[in-house]
Amino acid sequence: MEERYESNPREVEMMNTEELRENFLMEELFEDGEANFVYSHYDRMVVGGVVPTKGDIVLDTFDALKSDYFLERREIGIINVGGKGSITGDGETFDVEKLSCVYLGKGTKDVSFSSADAKNPARFYCFSALAHMTHPSKLYTKEDALPVTLGSSDTANERTIYKYIHNDGIASCQVVMGLTVMHKGSVWNTMPPHTHDRRSELYLYFDVPENHGVMHFMGDPQQTRHLWVQNEQAIISPPWSIHAGSGTASYSFIWAMAGENKDFTDMDFVELNDIM
Repeated sequence: MEERYESNPREVEMMNTEELRENFLMEELFEDGEANFVYSHYDRMVVGGVVPTKGDIVLDTFDALKSDYFLERREIGIINVGGKGSITGDGETFDVEKLSCVYLGKGTKDVSFSSADAKNPARFYCFSALAHMTHPSKLYTKEDALPVTLGSSDTANERTIYKYIHNDGIASCQVVMGLTVMHKGSVWNTMPPHTHDRRSELYLYFDVPENHGVMHFMGDPQQTRHLWVQNEQAIISPPWSIHAGSGTASYSFIWAMAGENKDFTDMDFVELNDIM
């Protein structure tokens, strides 16, 4: 497990491209046959990629957590962005298609991941936050998430949003999680942008076509920075930072948040003419 520490807005203003990538971009979460995790000190979020190819992968604890097992004091949301697979939590097995989500509550001790086909493995994206009580484990398909289409092709941001873990969906302590699929010809996400000082956020960009990428914009609204992001790379968004992007082709991304509240609409919008 890699650890990432917090940076204040003034520090970020002085970072070069390499320093921005070292602090905020996670480039190699998904490796065949491996489980890779990053611990962020922003709201103590943990993010990971699990790709089972040679058998089951067990979710072990890490020294940074100082816990007897991974979910001793945590909850976790998991979305599959690859082939068919399954997730088992304390003997209960969930079959997970692409774009389905599994939530496992605090106190779940034995967790493992598997793929139905090693040649087309599941690719499990994991997001974990601290939890103060136990909520039941649950599976949601993308249809369960009651997809909503927003935006317009005129502004190149027509998109379908799937909300999985939130106040009106899967119950949780802190985790809010879902995904957005950009429609063909649309490339702008989260525009106009916003901040939310009450919680931190993580984006995972996926289904980015080969030889394409996403220009992700971050930073204080009056001191914006940008990072070039490729397929299946994740990026940390501090509470004070905007988080928006534009791709060279249509793509999808998973958004996941933890912090002060779970209100999906709790956003401080920034006028486009005020961004610098």
